[in-house]
Amino acid sequence: MKKYLFLVFAIFFFGKLSAQQISGKVTDAFTNKPLENVKITSGKSSEAVFTDASGVFNFSVEGLPVNLIFEAPGYGRKILLANSSSEDLFVVLAPSEGSLSEVVLRSTIIPKQLLQTPSSVSVLSEEELQRFDETNVMQNISTVPGVNVHQGALNTNKMSIRGVGARSQYSTNRVKAYFMEIPITSAEGETTLDDLDPAALERIEIIKGPTSSVYGAGLGGVITLFPARAMEQGTKADVKGTFGSYGLFRGTARASHASKSANITATYNHVETDGWRDNSAYDRDSFTLFGQVLAGKNGELSVLGNFVRLKAFIPSSVNRETFLKDPSSAAFTWAAAKGYESYDKGLLGFSYDYRFSEEFSNITSVYGSFRDAYEPRPFDILNEGQSALGARTKFSLEKDIFGAPAQLSFGVEFYNEWYDTATFENLYEQFEDEGSVPGSYLSHNEQDRRYYNIFLQWNQEVTSRLKLEAGLNLNASSYELSDLYEEDDVDQSGAYSFKEVLSPRIGAVYTVTPGKNLYASVSHGFSTPTVAETLTPEGLINTNLKPETGINYELGFKGNFLNNRLYAEIAAFSIQVENLLVAERVAEDRYIGRNAGKTDHNGIELLLNYNFPVSANVRARTFVNAAYNSFKFDEFIDEEEDFSGNDLPAVPQETLNAGLDIITSFGLTLRTTYQFEGEMPLNDANTEFRSHYDLLHFKLALKPLEMINTSINKNWDLEIFGGVNNALDEHYAASVIPNAVGFGGNAPRYFYPGMPRKFYGGLAVGYKF
Repeated sequence: MKKYLFLVFAIFFFGKLSAQQISGKVTDAFTNKPLENVKITSGKSSEAVFTDASGVFNFSVEGLPVNLIFEAPGYGRKILLANSSSEDLFVVLAPSEGSLSEVVLRSTIIPKQLLQTPSSVSVLSEEELQRFDETNVMQNISTVPGVNVHQGALNTNKMSIRGVGARSQYSTNRVKAYFMEIPITSAEGETTLDDLDPAALERIEIIKGPTSSVYGAGLGGVITLFPARAMEQGTKADVKGTFGSYGLFRGTARASHASKSANITATYNHVETDGWRDNSAYDRDSFTLFGQVLAGKNGELSVLGNFVRLKAFIPSSVNRETFLKDPSSAAFTWAAAKGYESYDKGLLGFSYDYRFSEEFSNITSVYGSFRDAYEPRPFDILNEGQSALGARTKFSLEKDIFGAPAQLSFGVEFYNEWYDTATFENLYEQFEDEGSVPGSYLSHNEQDRRYYNIFLQWNQEVTSRLKLEAGLNLNASSYELSDLYEEDDVDQSGAYSFKEVLSPRIGAVYTVTPGKNLYASVSHGFSTPTVAETLTPEGLINTNLKPETGINYELGFKGNFLNNRLYAEIAAFSIQVENLLVAERVAEDRYIGRNAGKTDHNGIELLLNYNFPVSANVRARTFVNAAYNSFKFDEFIDEEEDFSGNDLPAVPQETLNAGLDIITSFGLTLRTTYQFEGEMPLNDANTEFRSHYDLLHFKLALKPLEMINTSINKNWDLEIFGGVNNALDEHYAASVIPNAVGFGGNAPRYFYPGMPRKFYGGLAVGYKF
């Protein structure tokens, strides 16, 4: 009997000795806050443990290595291979695709859940950024309700939000954009996003409507991009290649490393294509670096760098007859001049996040950027040099005020930009078949642009159901212009400034029942004229131009249904814009700006996002978003013509985006996307229109290693994918030039033809070291 007791004791004792403890911490991938009640299991046992309020866990296993499975409501399921118990694990979980109610916004001045935010904010996750062929991020942004994107070519894109900025000719100039804390919108308000590769991004947040109470000039809204980062501990390398119609090749290489004290990701990308239209070849290289390192007990240092080299030919717009009969052709003058744009541009920024205490913290960023560009056009050759320096600091305080929780954030942002621009004659007509040839100087200007924003936001809990927030921003913008061209009698040199603009905002969120919130907000916004818009036909500065200003009134609902499987949003808004800046065409592809009236932007936006299981191994996600707009001139008289009451050109009255995604546990994913845009007027008089169109896209991806259970899939990732854009081969205008005018008896060139059916496919391979 003693022998048997000793044997049982020995088995129990040494069995316990063989069991090993794995400990670690689980945090939110976006906020870095600890996650409580995360369920942890292993493939060797059904035993489960849960993280505590600090996100900490201790898990006992009988042997190593072992796969640990992390699951939490609203977050993606993660499997992590644990090889040793000697080091604590650091695990980050990202919200699962489509679980918008759990998303914590980072673009708002005070981070908070999307459900608790009294404004309309759209989020594009990393999965959403992979929905198409990943050559251009603007295609992904085009699926957002209330955002209208014109995609003339890979390098010719512009957007408007809720109709603000729709009358812009070639660029986005009423929407502000940031890459983390670094502004990528120029000091005069022009934003270019089409050269950013989706592979370099982890997430995009789009705040719709005036955001001047936080970001200064940005009447339409603000877009914040967040760089890709390592989502799990360890070192990983990935390569991805895509081949497609019209000579498309896209190659991506990424390396990342994450530990408890550091997170670093570097991404290189190359895209080239012959283009489907004449004179539309495209070649781009880009590199992005993002890193975060703990700096002491209470600090964290971040670095963000991005470099882009681009050369892209320009087919330009065509008239209606060419659009209908020969859409692949380029505009005659652009083809003859072999017009293109090329540039090198980069940015580099550093941020330091320091927590003085549990309640008080600061994040300070300093950054610089440059752009060196050359653009031969039929009417001249443009040479640009641009550099900028800036800084932004924000203090955050969490404290009880009036006996209830409150958050206060305040700070200041400075930005200074130096811009050198010169134009030359283009002698392409004298050198047949040689393309653009520079001639003598036509103009040469230097501009020194600057602005500052002082901002404040206060969030206050009034009751357990009612929360208020208020914001205020003071902006001052100015520039100095030096006219270095001495061959004429016009001297534009001088210092110019706009009056300080005070932009308030107030919002409220009321919880009807848990997970179902009503919100209301009133916000002010503005956008300053660009330097080009301030020039008169004589080349002088129009000092009487005023910034566009607007007030946005918004009511909305955000809520979860069906056990959080269905997320719904609806927003009704009205924006009244005054001192409307309109572009008056004075020569071929040349415009000046004028304040010419008022516009009303009224609309309703709807979003439905539904996740549901199909079987034990298959889940589906459907989404539908729609927008109905009534954007009209309230008062607008242009050269004695009264356009009051007419619809704004270049923006459709209704849009619809929908999709069905099938996602399996054995590695197969199917994504379908449907896009509809309604008819839109092409001019202020509403005498010309672009027809509505429907687009259908498919993408199929397979990760074959997830179908087998062998040691090879512990370290290797493999994905095979393919898809088709515009599967129905719709003939449509993807972009338009509002108020185009024909010169020399030619018909106006309103249309950029949309790309026909396009196939693509590729392979991605990753290895975890």
